[in-house]
Amino acid sequence: MPTHTAAHINSSWTLAIRAAADQGRPHRAIALYLSSLRSGTAHRPCPFALAAVLKSVSRLPAHAVATAAATLHAHLLRLGLLAHPYPHAALAHLYSRDPITALSLLDETPPAGGRAPHSLLVSRNSLLASLLRSGDLPAARALFDQMPVRDVVSWNSMVAGLAKAGRLDSAIELFDQMPERDAASWNAVISGLIAHGYLVRAREMFDHMPARSNVSWITMISGYAKAGDVHAAAGLFERMENKNDLYAWNAMISCYAQNGCAREAIGVFNRMLKPHVCVLPNEKTCSSVISACSQLGDLRFGLWLQSFMGSVGIELDDHLRTALVDLYTKSGRIDSAFNLFRGLRTRDVVSYSAMIVGCGMNGKLNEAIGLFKEMSNANILPNAVTFVGLLSAYSHAGLMEEARACFVSMSSKYKIRPSVEHYTIMVDLLGRSGKLDEAFQLIMQMPMQPHASVWGALLLACRLHNNVELGEVVASKCFELAPGESGYYILLGNIYAQTNKWEKVKMLRKTMAERGLSKMPGSSWVQAA
Repeated sequence: MPTHTAAHINSSWTLAIRAAADQGRPHRAIALYLSSLRSGTAHRPCPFALAAVLKSVSRLPAHAVATAAATLHAHLLRLGLLAHPYPHAALAHLYSRDPITALSLLDETPPAGGRAPHSLLVSRNSLLASLLRSGDLPAARALFDQMPVRDVVSWNSMVAGLAKAGRLDSAIELFDQMPERDAASWNAVISGLIAHGYLVRAREMFDHMPARSNVSWITMISGYAKAGDVHAAAGLFERMENKNDLYAWNAMISCYAQNGCAREAIGVFNRMLKPHVCVLPNEKTCSSVISACSQLGDLRFGLWLQSFMGSVGIELDDHLRTALVDLYTKSGRIDSAFNLFRGLRTRDVVSYSAMIVGCGMNGKLNEAIGLFKEMSNANILPNAVTFVGLLSAYSHAGLMEEARACFVSMSSKYKIRPSVEHYTIMVDLLGRSGKLDEAFQLIMQMPMQPHASVWGALLLACRLHNNVELGEVVASKCFELAPGESGYYILLGNIYAQTNKWEKVKMLRKTMAERGLSKMPGSSWVQAA
């Protein structure tokens, strides 16, 4: 058989084996390799194919891994390929579940034509990374300290592992000892500092970097986004010289969307599409922009974005579908939301919760309950957002007892601590049902500081039921927590007006004037409930 044909056959087997391994099909990859060995003399085992097979073995059930590893180890020895960098590193990664065996492998591997030093370094780095990924920090540090030769990859792995584990002092100490550093070295420490809440120290390191990669800028922007410091994040973004990086735009859009700056998020998105910038978005970009549209209730822009995604080839995956479900439900398009929801390949707690919240907002009680039962039957545990939807649905329907039972089950059955939002819904429902004292007691029992919105819900109920005495107490709480909000003064004024207490109305108007507060345009002291 001609040599080029044999080479072609070898290449075809290798491509097929590697494809199966990359697709997460270990049995298929191993079966293909065994078939290639039986195919005749045209095929000679390829080190790249063997590395792929070893990668696949690590995905087998735990009881089968040890036997397969030992068999392939012996196979590599017979072929004389054990010292080749790729299968050697793959075997070291496979043995990383057993560091002692892995270290023995690395120490006893025979040299192979001068490639041994590089091969051993690659393998040791692979094992080091595996130990750090598994969280075995003592074993990783022991291996690092025993390595006769280290490169910047070795140092970066160890520094990043220490920083990620919260061993920041050790990470910085090791960072200071590095014989050479690159941007990844600095980024490892900066990421660790941000992850553990040391944003100021992270910024100090960032400012002292001799050269910053785009990853450095994006890491800091994301850190500020997580901390809610939108102004600092935007300042860094504007200072970036290379804005051709999609991930930088995504970080800034996500920062705005996650921190309630929806218009700014859409503004940055429009800016990245301008001809002089022309950075094409991806699924992450569109997800953040859809979230911004949901916050604004801007269905029109959301529909345009859905069409735009189709025109640039962005697939409507489950994550984007769920984001659109949220947008459609908040815009009252329940039927469209259900169509998207039913088209999901996999439904999880996020998608179910988005749909349940939408049903709750739009008074679809039966649909909300049906979805909750459906997710329970699928063994999908609810989260706090799920119960916002359920409580909203019961509140819309005025079902007091069902809402009480639902609220109690959050902590008693599902071990979910109610948030301010859950308390606000319950206070609103109790208040509208005339149970003002019970609503007041519920607020007083809250394990966290009540927000003005919770007291505001009770103040609205006091106006509905003309309860002056409690209304004055509740209004004082609102004034204390939100001194610049005139709406609470107007609600108390309405309570006074509805009970003909005009002297108190006059005094309240005077207080508002002294505090520089004015009535909202178009409002009156007597409003319909």
